[in-house]
Amino acid sequence: MDTLQYLMSGFAVALTPANLGVAALGALIGTVVGMLPGLGPINGVAILMPLAFALKLPPETALILLAAVYMGCEFGGRISSILLNVPGDAGAIMTAMDGYPMARQGLGGVALSISAWSSFIGSLIATIGIVLFAPLLARWALAFGPAEYFALMCFAFACITGLMGDAPMKAALAAVLGLSLSTIGLDSNSGVYRFTGGDVHLSDGIQFIVVVIGVFSISEILLMLEQHHSSEGIIKTTGRAMFNMKELALTWWGTVRSGLVGFVVGVLPGAGATIASAMTYSMEKRIAGPSGRFGEGDVRGVTAPEAANNASAAGSFVPMLTLGVPGSGTTAVMVGALSLYNITPGPALFTQNPTLVWGLIASLFVANVMLLFINIPLVGVFTKVLQMPNWVLVPGILAVSAVGVYSVHATTFDLLLMTGFGLVGFLLRKAGVPMAPLILGFVLGDMMEQNLRRALSITNGEPGILLESAISKGLWFAAAAMVIVPPLLRLLARRRAAAPAAAH
Repeated sequence: MDTLQYLMSGFAVALTPANLGVAALGALIGTVVGMLPGLGPINGVAILMPLAFALKLPPETALILLAAVYMGCEFGGRISSILLNVPGDAGAIMTAMDGYPMARQGLGGVALSISAWSSFIGSLIATIGIVLFAPLLARWALAFGPAEYFALMCFAFACITGLMGDAPMKAALAAVLGLSLSTIGLDSNSGVYRFTGGDVHLSDGIQFIVVVIGVFSISEILLMLEQHHSSEGIIKTTGRAMFNMKELALTWWGTVRSGLVGFVVGVLPGAGATIASAMTYSMEKRIAGPSGRFGEGDVRGVTAPEAANNASAAGSFVPMLTLGVPGSGTTAVMVGALSLYNITPGPALFTQNPTLVWGLIASLFVANVMLLFINIPLVGVFTKVLQMPNWVLVPGILAVSAVGVYSVHATTFDLLLMTGFGLVGFLLRKAGVPMAPLILGFVLGDMMEQNLRRALSITNGEPGILLESAISKGLWFAAAAMVIVPPLLRLLARRRAAAPAAAH
C-alpha cells in the first residue's frame, strides 16, 4: 500500500503542467536524436544536462527531462535501423536484421509501427518492475561480480553464434573479428599501446560509431550502387503504415517475454541493451522454429529486440536509484546531473528525497505513453524516406554518416577508417558473413576483457573463480547448451528427413 501511495504522489509531480511539457519536449528531442547515427542517448542526455542546470530547473524536473530524452532515444534508434539499415546505437543492431528486410519488402511502415508498440510494451513492463521489485532486484544485482559478468558475456556470444543457424561458423568468425577490433588502443590496466601500428589516432581505440557506420552504412551504399540503377527506388513502398491484429497476436507473447528478459538484464550494471537484444532475438528465433523467417523480414525479429532494448533502458534506473551505481552509460551521465544538485543516489534516496524518486518513476509511465503517441502518427512521415530515388538517398545516407563519424573526434582519419570498414564490410557481406555478430563482438569485447582481468586478479590468476558461484555455473551451462544443442537438433532433423528416403 505504501508503494501505491508513493507512486500516486509521484504522478502528482509528473503530471504538473511544467513537468508534462518538459517530458513531451524531451521525448520529441530524444526521438530525433536517437534516429541520427552517431549521437545516441548518452550524447543526447549529455548535451541537455548543462542546459537543464543553466535554466535552474528543479532537480525533479531536470531528471524528468533527461529521462524522457533517454527513453526517446531508445524509441528513435529503431527508425534508421529499419529504414536505412544504419543502427542509431548498439541496442538497435538486432532490429536492423529483420526491420530492414521488411522495409525492402514494402513493410517499412508496419515495421516502424509495431516496433513502436513493442518498445512501449517493453518500457511499460520494466517501469512496472521498477515499482514492484526495485529493492529486491538491486540486492540480486550485487551478487554479480566480475566472474559472473564474464560468464554472462560468454553466454551472449553463444547466443550470437546461434543467430545464424545455417552459417554458425561465419557468425563465430564475425564475432571473433569484432573481439579483435576491440583490443586496439591503450590498455587501461598496463598503459601499453596495443595493435596501433604507432598511429596516434588509434591510441584511444576505434570508436563504435566508426565501425558501425562503416560496416552497415557504407557497405549498404556499395550494395545499393552495385544492385540498382541511379534512377530506381531501392525499397518498395506500400500504403499500409500500421500493423494488423494478426501481426499483433503473432508477436504479443514474444514481446512480453523479451520485455521481461530485457528488464532483468538492464538491472545488471553495465550489461545493457546490447546483450538483452541479442539474447531475446536468439530466444525468439529458437521458439519460432521452422515457422520463423528471421533475417528475411520476420516481424518477431523486430518486436523482440525492441521490447528488450527499451525494457533494458528502463531497468538501468534500478541500480542507479537504489545503489547509486549507474546501470548504463546514459544513467552514469544522469548521476552526474544529480551531483550538480548535490544529490547522491543510493539506498537513502528513497527516504531522503521520495518526491524526486517517485516523480521520476511516474514520469517514465508518462513519457512512455507520449512516445507512443508521438511515434505512431509520424510513421507516414518517416516512410517518406523510402520514396526517395537512389540519386538522392545515397548521398543523403553518406552525408549523415560522415557527419556522425566526424563529430566524434573532428578528424579526417575517422572518415578514412570508416571508408575502410565499409569496403571490408561490403566484401564480408558478399561472402555471406553476418555483420551483427561483428558489431556485438566489438561492443562486448572490452567489457569481457576487463571483467576477466578483474576476476583473475582476485585469485592471482587462478581460473577456478570463473566456475565458483551458482550464477556462473548456470550461465556457463546455458552457454554450452546454446552452442551444442542447435547443431544436434539440426543433425537429428536431417536424419529424420533422410530415413523415409532410405527406406524407399
